[in-house]
Amino acid sequence: MKIISYNVNGIRAALRKGFAEWMKDNGFDIVCIQESKAHKEQVETEVFEHLGYHQYWHSAEKKGYSGVVIFSKTEADQIVEGCGIEKYDQEGRIIRADFGDWTLLNCYFPSGTRGTIRQDFKMDFLADFYDWVQKLRKERPNLIVVGDYNIAHTEIDIHNPKSNKNSSGFLPEEREWMTKWLESGFADAFRTANPELVEYSWWSYRAGARANNKGWRIDYQSVSDPLKDKIVMARQLTDVVHSDHCPVLLEIDL
Repeated sequence: MKIISYNVNGIRAALRKGFAEWMKDNGFDIVCIQESKAHKEQVETEVFEHLGYHQYWHSAEKKGYSGVVIFSKTEADQIVEGCGIEKYDQEGRIIRADFGDWTLLNCYFPSGTRGTIRQDFKMDFLADFYDWVQKLRKERPNLIVVGDYNIAHTEIDIHNPKSNKNSSGFLPEEREWMTKWLESGFADAFRTANPELVEYSWWSYRAGARANNKGWRIDYQSVSDPLKDKIVMARQLTDVVHSDHCPVLLEIDL
């Protein structure tokens, strides 16, 4: 099964840049997008129906902001929008899809780049999300958690770790959370498959960062330990450009 996670930075903008054609050409089993920045009724969704996808939307209450969507060739057994915590759910940050004995979470973690208030919100989210997933795992142990985590975990995951040591997304407390998360029973699929490979998934729009590959790896596929041995491959599709992120691909034998 091929699962894509992709922060499209606005689905309507991505569609104008050929997003649907790219999906058609590749036929992925599941495509999870973050930052849809739209409600379903604002988008010509028929194009995805024609491609054979079931679609599950969880949009922010505020139009033009955040939002996550799952496109799946297989119909989900159950969809749950949000995690039951209102301050996150009103921002459209988590959607859950159950397929047989495994569960997919498509997540858009908050960014802390807009100042102290949002950084505090991000740290609250990380703590609450961790606790929520640990409870969910007791019910659904076969978990795949994809999305924009807005954290570069280690120095190999960021182009200039020294100058970014005080930057949101690479703060010690964020990186410590990521270590705790992985030690709790998850594998970082990309790093499991590619221990030393340097690839990034996001580049600033400034100063030719993408052309010069000055990026961050902040988009992840976490696979719970019972599924770890089923990882076939995981890569960043760096040549695909509809956004300031690139899609990340997980191939897993389920």
